[in-house]
Amino acid sequence: MDLTLHNALVALGQLLLGSLFVYGGINHFFIAPKITPMMVARGVPFPHLTLYAGSIFQAICGACLMLGVAIAPAALGLVVFTIAASVMLANFWDMEGEAREMMKSVCLSNAAIVGGLLLAAAQAM
Repeated sequence: MDLTLHNALVALGQLLLGSLFVYGGINHFFIAPKITPMMVARGVPFPHLTLYAGSIFQAICGACLMLGVAIAPAALGLVVFTIAASVMLANFWDMEGEAREMMKSVCLSNAAIVGGLLLAAAQAM
């Protein structure tokens, strides 16, 4: 593959992955009243603080991916974040019916995102 095309694809991938987390991190500040009750129900300690700290973390790591700064640590941090968020909030194993199927899809999507983040980290190393 042409090195220029390779670099362009890597940059586009980082931009797209990073933008997902920047958007999500910022959006959480606007929808916090909808998210924190779910966190309380799941027993997450200090749900407001956890939400805000996690949202800032994901936005900063996403921006690092987008800007090409500290790519491997940012991507690996987002791997941990995505897995933790999935376990805390996408608990399909506790659900039934349509809600269960929707959350299973969310978990599968998150698994694919983790795969992309691992590729970004490996590419940057």
